[in-house]
Amino acid sequence: MTSLTFTHEPDASRYTLFRGEHLVSALDYRDDGRTVAMTRAYTVPTFRGHGYAGELVDRAVAELEKQGDRQVIPVCWYVADWFAAHPERGDILRHRSAV
Repeated sequence: MTSLTFTHEPDASRYTLFRGEHLVSALDYRDDGRTVAMTRAYTVPTFRGHGYAGELVDRAVAELEKQGDRQVIPVCWYVADWFAAHPERGDILRHRSAV
């Protein structure tokens, strides 16, 4: 089985997941120093259906949890659905304040 490689490309504002030498999924974000808005999760069409986007979001969230200085805003529908399926990881989410 080919291993997966997770990378963070801060100059490109994205996290990536490679299977061998092939890019399989990318997660774009915007970081304002307090929050990370995850704006788009994308899996290369030929690699869809294998859970790569979920693995990528999981690893990106784990990295942000480890850093401990950012909250996540799930702009992308896929990321929002991922958090809904993983409520135990919700501590890192930025919640809207009541007006």
